[in-house]
Amino acid sequence: MSKKHKKDQHECKNCECHSSEHEPHVSIGKLIAKVPVVLAELTLQVNVDEIISFPEPVLEIKDIKKRLKLTQCRLLLPTNKLFIKGFVRKNIQYASPCKDIEQSTSSTVASDLHSFTVDIPFSCVTEIKHFLTKPVNPENNKRQEFDFFVSQPLPSGFPEKDELLTSDLSQFHQESKQFYNELPFCELISSKIIEWDEALDRVPFPSASPIGEGYFTKIEEKMVVDFTIKVLQNQQIRVTSTTNDDCHDDDDDCDYDYDCE
Repeated sequence: MSKKHKKDQHECKNCECHSSEHEPHVSIGKLIAKVPVVLAELTLQVNVDEIISFPEPVLEIKDIKKRLKLTQCRLLLPTNKLFIKGFVRKNIQYASPCKDIEQSTSSTVASDLHSFTVDIPFSCVTEIKHFLTKPVNPENNKRQEFDFFVSQPLPSGFPEKDELLTSDLSQFHQESKQFYNELPFCELISSKIIEWDEALDRVPFPSASPIGEGYFTKIEEKMVVDFTIKVLQNQQIRVTSTTNDDCHDDDDDCDYDYDCE
């Protein structure tokens, strides 16, 4: 293969390619679809108070990045109680004073930048007072036992003409029925976190250092976490489809009773 051909082949790796739109086929008529239905949309507020211990002395906090993580969002049917569990992931960027204290002077402090990530847990239970769409409550499983009549001869000591009339203890008969219900689930829409972090054990440097400089290893963190969620459940609903996009008024192939739009 020539060098020119190799060069052209390399340049075409990211070249544009032609595409055309394709109209999807749509079923016509009154249809039954199974889709996620919104049961409720809620904004919850959780208050968190936690003590965070750092693995080393901290001169000052430079930045904190936060992310909400939900690990459980469960609507306990047939009640309206919603159980929530999760974490606030915090990545704390901070300056840590150098171990060699001689690097600091009466007007300077030498430090290194570090990062510390911690998950702050929380949990709560709330009540859904108003459902946008009523949930489909679970069907209960059922089990029923049944027996068959048997007659057996009696042992000695009973009249010969008498018989034992009962059910057979050596057999077991049962009818069982199970339902595989749709479990509600959640989607996280948005979150807002307001926090206040305060050092608990801050002490000044033991040797000559700039005025007011010190270090700490623990902070107390207070957070107000607001987040919005959607509670959904897969349900069967009836929908009406009246036209395909590729159907026109003058088409003879439109073999249904609805008007083409």
